[in-house]
Amino acid sequence: MKAHQLIHNGQDPYSCDVCKKTFISKCGLKTHQLIHSDQRPYACEVCNKTFVNKWIFKNHQVTHSGQRPYACEVCNKTFSQKCNWKTHQLTHSSQHPYACDVCNKTFSNKWIFKSHQLTHSGQHPYACEVCNKTFSQKGNWKTHQLTHSGQRPYACDVCNKTFRVKFDMKVHQQTHSGQRQRPYVCVVCNKSFYQKSDIKNHLLTHSGQRPYACDVCHKTFPRKGTLTQHQLTHSGQRPYACDVCNKTFSQKGNWKTHQLNHSGQRPHACDVCNKTFSWKSNVKTHQITHSGERPYACDVCNNTFRLKGILKRHQVIHSGQRPHACDVCNKTFTQKSHMKTHQVIHSR
Repeated sequence: MKAHQLIHNGQDPYSCDVCKKTFISKCGLKTHQLIHSDQRPYACEVCNKTFVNKWIFKNHQVTHSGQRPYACEVCNKTFSQKCNWKTHQLTHSSQHPYACDVCNKTFSNKWIFKSHQLTHSGQHPYACEVCNKTFSQKGNWKTHQLTHSGQRPYACDVCNKTFRVKFDMKVHQQTHSGQRQRPYVCVVCNKSFYQKSDIKNHLLTHSGQRPYACDVCHKTFPRKGTLTQHQLTHSGQRPYACDVCNKTFSQKGNWKTHQLNHSGQRPHACDVCNKTFSWKSNVKTHQITHSGERPYACDVCNNTFRLKGILKRHQVIHSGQRPHACDVCNKTFTQKSHMKTHQVIHSR
């Protein structure tokens, strides 16, 4: 009881002499200190994973048995771990007892809250031993490491597609069952999204905010990830290689699109003419040809276009910019395709 009462008065009398983390019980401190000693005395006989804590080890063993004894009384979702069940129940209660004193964002889970606070401190204590990239979250660090090993341990039992993260696999499986919902709806255009993070990124397209700027060409982007991908074009890095023809790409999306050329898969069909496409975005673009829509208008000459990208290329004509230069004779062009056609002259 005395140890329990410490929870309410905020006392953490036991301190780790290595990292200064504090604990309410001596037992908790001793368990924590095993992290610094690299001792992991509890080993799973199924997958050989090791643990510093006996109770975490026992909870882990349940995942192999297939037992999920904890059921949510609201939505009937089941869990193998009691702590996960408790955390899940907070999603129904709307309780968010942990509030960040910097941005006032609230959390239902104490550990997620603590991880969030690291984003404000600028601390990135987890470093990849392969590329030295650092992370504020241990989970993100672990997921990143899989990019070097190539491991994708989670496989869809319907189509055998593999994933690095279990959550991504579960979201994917809903596409087969028809259960996948798009609960997040944009208040501007009514487009719906599966995840809250997706709608947040989408809303930037309406606000016009592009807070991330390239320090080489000063091009701006609404998302940090898009900026990071763009910066590869300046570095010359092309880390994604096709395992069929060895062609390399700076963008993961372009690499994935290219691989469909070899597989011959065209899973997306136009419901008007039945023409098939490798990518969903391509079929959406194609369908505009049937509707006759040209929603993008030039504000100089009022010429209209089906695609935003074509409009942007057109607007270069009015600006007088010629951003694409031949690296042989320095002749400049308004369109990249025109420059490439020109470069053939030098290769003859």
